[in-house]
Amino acid sequence: MNAVKDLILKMADDSLIIGHRSSEWTGLGPILEEDIAFSSMAQDKIGHALALYGILHEQFGELEADQLAFNRKESKFRCCHFAELPIGEYDFSLMRHFLFDHAEAIRYEMLSSSSFAPLAQLARKIKGEIKYHVLHANSWILRLGRGTEESRHRMQSSLNFCMPYALGIFEKNEAESDLITEGIFAGEEHLRILWEEQIWKQIDQAGLQFPNVPEKKVHMGGRSGRHTVHLHMLLEELSQVFRMEQGVEW
Repeated sequence: MNAVKDLILKMADDSLIIGHRSSEWTGLGPILEEDIAFSSMAQDKIGHALALYGILHEQFGELEADQLAFNRKESKFRCCHFAELPIGEYDFSLMRHFLFDHAEAIRYEMLSSSSFAPLAQLARKIKGEIKYHVLHANSWILRLGRGTEESRHRMQSSLNFCMPYALGIFEKNEAESDLITEGIFAGEEHLRILWEEQIWKQIDQAGLQFPNVPEKKVHMGGRSGRHTVHLHMLLEELSQVFRMEQGVEW
């Protein structure tokens, strides 16, 4: 069961961290519509994390969600490096949103038929929410990719920068073969193949070029607890109130 726990934990940590990053656009969006959109998607992502931490607590006896989210050292987190990066300029955050949420949509579609019932049940619920995240990302990638020369250049530059990090989403662990054998999850390699096929179509329609990234350039390590400096700073901010008032019920 360790393989299932690892899978759920990395999904939950991804959702928590990228949800927090998306929330940082609240009040800063380039237009009011996007301010609201990123805030709403952040709420969804943190809700997904809560549900996944709940499965870990109920099915495997792990700590409750608040403890898992706010009271772990960074080396215990299993999020990918891509989720940790600061929000940067809007073009970066939008491209991260596009690449990450396409992977999430496919992952939850795959997990909706998982042999691990609690995860399959949750996946069938969450995939409906993420569908709208993907539609939002697609519309903006298409609009800006086909927009002005500057907007197209900025989106291509962001895509080139993001891709080595995005490929780190699919970092495998040693026990993945158990997930495949037991019908729990078809594996990160299969997910990556489906993801590349799906995003290539959208990138092509937007008039952008799909970057070629050598495997040695892919940012790995997050799944084994080796993180960027950005995660440390994010966790300090995220857990500040919790650590000041531990044991308090609001």
